[in-house]
Amino acid sequence: MHQSIAFLSTDDLEDYFVWDNLLIQPFSQHGVHVDVISWHATDIDWSQYDAVIVRSTWDYQEHADAFIDKLIEITKHDTVLINPLSLMQWNISKHYLQILQTQGITIIPSVFFDSVAISDIYAQFAYFDTQEIIIKPLISANSDNTFRLDHTNLMAQAGPLSNIFSTTPCVIQPFLDSVINEGEYSLFYFNGEYSHTIRKVPKSGDFRVQEEHGGELITVIPDELQLSTATKVLAALPEKSLYARVDLIRNPRAQKEDIWQLMEVELIEPSLYFNMDEASPERFVQATLNYLA
Repeated sequence: MHQSIAFLSTDDLEDYFVWDNLLIQPFSQHGVHVDVISWHATDIDWSQYDAVIVRSTWDYQEHADAFIDKLIEITKHDTVLINPLSLMQWNISKHYLQILQTQGITIIPSVFFDSVAISDIYAQFAYFDTQEIIIKPLISANSDNTFRLDHTNLMAQAGPLSNIFSTTPCVIQPFLDSVINEGEYSLFYFNGEYSHTIRKVPKSGDFRVQEEHGGELITVIPDELQLSTATKVLAALPEKSLYARVDLIRNPRAQKEDIWQLMEVELIEPSLYFNMDEASPERFVQATLNYLA
């Protein structure tokens, strides 16, 4: 029996909705004590924990190298880092989407750049045959530095875009109206087993679906095609994970079998929305104990 677990978090979560506290009691009922520790903390003896589970490290994208260094440091102790270090290193840059695409996963149409000029961004309207595009850094979270652009506001925001993306690797995608009309679907898997699904809908006038940006969350039952798409994504991952969140969006331009397209698969610090399914905390705890057995 694993008696002590650390949740890796960060220093300041005041502006975020964090639901991992819903795991504390069910872990305790199984004889497991949980400490929540910021990844910025120093001089921690990680070997006192049977496992260190990455959870709400929601500023890691601002210090990606330091964050990976901290994960490497943790693995040098006698503990189990979850998810595995190599899987999180694979997942930290959105280049993984290209890898999954070569394995037959249908992703949102995407073009990847190591750096980009305004002319390169502008060219994507014609490339995707669309009136709106999205540009975001390859290492990002919470929609940080994510821009929804049309021909007009691209030129109006040329300064900030140049400042950010002239030196920052990025991905550009067509903006899909289904984000506004229907939302984004997140399917949650614990130790390879399906747990629950939510639909995230942005507030009026926005395109960002996160709670922090006013998005609405709705518990839903996924259809068979969503489930089969997510299962295919999990099967394509390079190794086993304790937790995975598969984010899908409907692309109305796609063929029926490809209509659900992968926006992201989150394996580092996704919110798992334990508040949206009352049985999900116990499922996660059982999955963790089985994973560590």
